[in-house]
This record gives sequence, structure tokens and C-alpha cells, in this order.
Amino acid sequence: MRWFEPIGYVGSLLMFLTFFMKTMIPLRVTAIAANVVMIVYTASAGILPVLILQSCLLPLNVVRFVQMKRLVSRVQASSRGEVDLGPLLPFMRKRLHETGDVLFRAGDVGDRMYYIQRGDIRLRELDIVLKPGDVLGEISLLSADRARTATAICESECELYEIDQAVVMQLFYQRPEFGFFLIRLVTKRLLDNAENAEPRAALTTRA
Repeated sequence: MRWFEPIGYVGSLLMFLTFFMKTMIPLRVTAIAANVVMIVYTASAGILPVLILQSCLLPLNVVRFVQMKRLVSRVQASSRGEVDLGPLLPFMRKRLHETGDVLFRAGDVGDRMYYIQRGDIRLRELDIVLKPGDVLGEISLLSADRARTATAICESECELYEIDQAVVMQLFYQRPEFGFFLIRLVTKRLLDNAENAEPRAALTTRA
């Protein structure tokens, strides 16, 4: 047995193991290791076609590994509420609104979501004021009846970016970090609304 033949067996074993990997990052790590070992083996054995193949697969697996790590980092950031909506702005339309403008009323069918670039918006029924950087209108996009849960009124001149439901759904599937952020945003909004409803209910009961 020549000295490089055991290397070939190790490389073949690593390549075989990739077929049993159920998660992407371990699969890519194993594939990269298999590529490196097989490059050493085929270069030593003079097997040119396989050497070319493994040399092409190695950078591809490295790129996919880096992409997956970045995706995991973005999802983790979105889970902490740190997602940057800047990349979504090209998908959104800029709208200017005057003080007193009503974006939507409670019970209306929601077909878009808003990002506040400038100005303040009050959710009348909830007695909440949203500031620049906040998102609104997301609950109705994900609810079954698509009904708005509150009336949104501009308390000052507002610069908004709006995005249609169809684009939101497309981004939801194409950008996992956006979908995760949207779910957490809706959950936080519902919890905040429930907390704000308790004091109002107590005041009503005392009255």
C-alpha cells in the first residue's frame, strides 16, 4: 500500500458522512474537510479529473459555509430586536403625511406595513405613540381576517415608508431574519397591548 492511499480512504469516509448530515453547518464543515483531504490524495496519486473537481468544490463549500454563518448571525440579531430595516427600504415606497392624517382605522382591512422615518403616530384605541424607527401595521398582515386593531393618526408631519403585503410575504420566506424579526415584533406588540389594556380596564371598572 502506498503512503497516500489511507488519505484517500479518509477522504472517501468524510464524503460519505456528508450524506448523513441533517444540518447545514456541520455538513459544510465536513464537506470542506473532505475536499481538503481528497485534494491531497488526488494530487499525490495523480488523479487529475478528481483533483480538479475537488479544487472547484472547496471554494464553493467555503462560500456556502460563510453565507450560512452570516445568516445565523442575522437571525440571532433579529431575535434580539437588532435587525436593520435599511436593506428593506428599496422595496418600500416613501410617503409624506400631514398632521392629523389618518393612515387607517380600526377594523379596516390591512394591506401594508409602515416604517416611520420621521414624525410621531398615535394608535388611538391603545393610546400609544410610535416614534421614528418604529414599525406599524404588521399585525393585520399576519392575522387571519387582516383587520386593523387600532386607528393610526399622524400627530405631526410624518415621513413613512410603506410596503405591500405581497412583498412582505415574499421577504418573509426569502429572508429568514426578517421573518423572525416580524414574528417577534408582532408578539411584542400583542404583549404590550395586553399590558396597556389592563390599567385601562381597571380605570373603567373603578369609574
